Amino acid sequence: MRIPAEQTPMTGRDDSAEGDDALRLHQRIVPIGSGEGSAPGTVIVGFACDAGVVRNHGRKGAAAGPAALRAQLGGLSAHLAHPLYDAGDVACIDDDLEAAQEELGELVSRLLANGHRPVVAGGGHEVAWGSYLGIRSALKMRGEGTGRLAVVNIDAHFDLRASDRPSSGTPFRQMAELSRSGGEGFNYFCLGVAEAANTAALFRAAGEFGATYRSDLEMQAVPYELLTDITERFEHIYLTVDLDALPASAMPAVSAPAALGVPAAVVLECVRFIRGSGRLILSDIAELNPLHDIDGHGARLAARVAYEMIGDAAAG
Repeated sequence: MRIPAEQTPMTGRDDSAEGDDALRLHQRIVPIGSGEGSAPGTVIVGFACDAGVVRNHGRKGAAAGPAALRAQLGGLSAHLAHPLYDAGDVACIDDDLEAAQEELGELVSRLLANGHRPVVAGGGHEVAWGSYLGIRSALKMRGEGTGRLAVVNIDAHFDLRASDRPSSGTPFRQMAELSRSGGEGFNYFCLGVAEAANTAALFRAAGEFGATYRSDLEMQAVPYELLTDITERFEHIYLTVDLDALPASAMPAVSAPAALGVPAAVVLECVRFIRGSGRLILSDIAELNPLHDIDGHGARLAARVAYEMIGDAAAG
């Protein structure tokens, strides 16, 4: 079900009395439908869903993630050199996950077809399948396949589970199998993998699908060599950040908090590097669960991640 942007407003501090250069994001964002007729820009899309987390036996609450993220994002300073829009939320009704993912994919595809760059706010990591469906559809309309697309997942988990029922633990296996069935390439990079949180079967699946990965121990510093290789080899990059890749001390607001995690500064620099490459076609954030937040700490950090995905004139 689509919830229009007018029903999901951003709010925040008002410093406009100081001049037009003192605006914040909630004062710059404009509601948008499917993007037709609007100047190309960045579009916030919410995915209010945690059905996939529940199916994966995780802690319910991520459906409230988009609202919690907007509440923190709206008050951040607007150093924008491009239009910023809000397309509202795609909400999952009851357990109809597949319908919600298809609806998200259709919206993303339309936005991409109209020259926009979506930033999707989950929701559980089942958001990734909806995002991928939209990217795949948009690339096909351009006469392209997924062979020139890199899927970069900053995550403590591979999310390559084999299951008869899709969940937050299956999206990248779904992508791999769909690409394989269509004779297309699947270029998967998973950064921040926690060995203790992934079974041997998942590591075997990563090998079978040709995934490139870095462990949480290896991600204590920015992997510039790998990021450079990705941005130089691939025409398009889909970046997805599962917030459970971050340390639990910085990100308590997730279903599965990390014992070690990737430092926030490393995650933010990875996002900035990929966005600055000009290859980023879409980015999304997964697993923000405000029910388990502590004084809004997790939502604030999630908003900072989204802020870097949006981009600004000061940061490039």
